[in-house]
Amino acid sequence: MEGKKPKILLCEDDPNLGMVLKNYLELSDFDVTLERDGRLGLAAFQRESFDLCLLDIMMPHMDGFTLAEEIRDVDPDIPLFFLSAKTMKEDIIQGYKLGADDYITKPFDSEVLLMKIKAILKRNDDLNKESDNKVFEMGSYHFNPKLRELSHKGQTQTLSPKENELLKMLAEHMNDLLPREQALKKIWGSDTYFNGRSMDVYIAKLRKYLKDDSNIEIVNIHGNGFRLVVPVNA
Repeated sequence: MEGKKPKILLCEDDPNLGMVLKNYLELSDFDVTLERDGRLGLAAFQRESFDLCLLDIMMPHMDGFTLAEEIRDVDPDIPLFFLSAKTMKEDIIQGYKLGADDYITKPFDSEVLLMKIKAILKRNDDLNKESDNKVFEMGSYHFNPKLRELSHKGQTQTLSPKENELLKMLAEHMNDLLPREQALKKIWGSDTYFNGRSMDVYIAKLRKYLKDDSNIEIVNIHGNGFRLVVPVNA
């Protein structure tokens, strides 16, 4: 999180609580986008990149559970907290089943919430630093994302930042689906038509770089995303 303020998407339909919490988090050095219903929250999430989401459950137009499902479809890893007056065991269990990192019942202590946010963002930051140092063996290729180098039989290709980030995401999902929206949102910032066309160009470039090993291919899963196929014994 160094060098920039972490960005939080706060969806809360209570205008007083929403503004109080937004102001408190901004005073604690966070960049906060406040939306007052689930539909606007989803639009904000699709428009911008966030580091964490705080979702009320009972909101107009789209409830927090539905919004969480939409968010998880795009980014399965983004930290997600529910803030809710719903204290029934069934609601709390549903929240965790949807992939919540925490379920905080109202009223809550803002300072405790702040500590929880800082803890999970630090954990993710530490995991990202570990990921930055990871190298990948893909068939007869060696890929070092930190150096932006793709090597094959003594020849090394230096990748552009976007090529590097896209290949890294494919490698992290090796032999599994990399959702198209997830890649577009993380690398290009949004999943617009023009960004999608740009990503298709970069996929074509990566296919060209990997063409010297016939065991490797980047498969287009129509309408869903891409899969970097690397035989386990390759």
